[in-house]
Amino acid sequence: MTDYHTAGEPFRIVTDGLPEIRGATVLERRAYAQSSKDVDAVRQLLVNEPRGHADMYGGFLVPANDSGADFGVLFWHKDGYSTACGHGTIALGAWAVRIGRIAAEADGDTEVVIDVPSGRVVARVTCVGGEVERVAFRNVPAYVVALDIPVETSRGAVRADISYGGALYAAVEASSLGLEVVPNQTAELIAIGREIKWALNDTDWARHPSDSRLDGIYGTILYDDLGETGEGPRQRNVTIFADGELDRSPCGSGTSARVALLAKQGRLALGQTLTHESIVGTTFLGRVVEQVHADGHDAVVTEVEGMAYETGRATFTLDPKDPLGTGFVLR
Repeated sequence: MTDYHTAGEPFRIVTDGLPEIRGATVLERRAYAQSSKDVDAVRQLLVNEPRGHADMYGGFLVPANDSGADFGVLFWHKDGYSTACGHGTIALGAWAVRIGRIAAEADGDTEVVIDVPSGRVVARVTCVGGEVERVAFRNVPAYVVALDIPVETSRGAVRADISYGGALYAAVEASSLGLEVVPNQTAELIAIGREIKWALNDTDWARHPSDSRLDGIYGTILYDDLGETGEGPRQRNVTIFADGELDRSPCGSGTSARVALLAKQGRLALGQTLTHESIVGTTFLGRVVEQVHADGHDAVVTEVEGMAYETGRATFTLDPKDPLGTGFVLR
């Protein structure tokens, strides 16, 4: 397997050593993986300590839904399986071109088409002089579900906006909680992010309009509004997803969700760019590329640009005598 990071967030790419993951589509294979002890044991082995950590992330490569895509992927984290992952899509685009799985010109753009649980996405990999320079992925349609939803928290009542970018996200301005998106407030951001997610997760706002397999608030996006650049809005965010994982990147599918919200609010038009910063200072660029209709909503097709880098290659094993088995997680 190969490890990457995208804007600081890890992504572990697993291509072999897996039990059979049954299903006719990637979404069906996600359901199978969720119910299979054998498949999930591999996820646990790779995400848990001592081989991983509470914020590890990765994906199992699986067959595409049909011949229209190059491959499929099941995204996973310490608590289970995601429906979408933008930073993973960026990493997979860079990886597929770098290893020659997808033939690419030395100079120019190459499309890597990937089936994910929420649908089909396209990573556009730009090479210069034979080297991957940047990757921009075009996501499934993103849209606003609800605006200005009241949420009672331990820090007082706040208002959340809910939008979909392959997964459902609740967005709350950090200052309304007395916080900033800065590293020395990490513990507080994780705690309140979890609180807001679980406060909303069982409400009607957390129901996907057309497929219950995509239900649930996946993460809370806490953001600082940093005003405008010449190209469009600039914001800094941290996404607290799953059950308390902190995304080191600006969150790819979360950026899509934020683009949909900003477009709805009239702050991001076609041709403008959201400069979306992370808690560690890395950046994604988010854009509206098309206005569409999806799942009963006015929606936008978004493009999120970033970059991913290989960090290592490994073969992990499980000694049958190891009393820790597939490992543990302390958070």
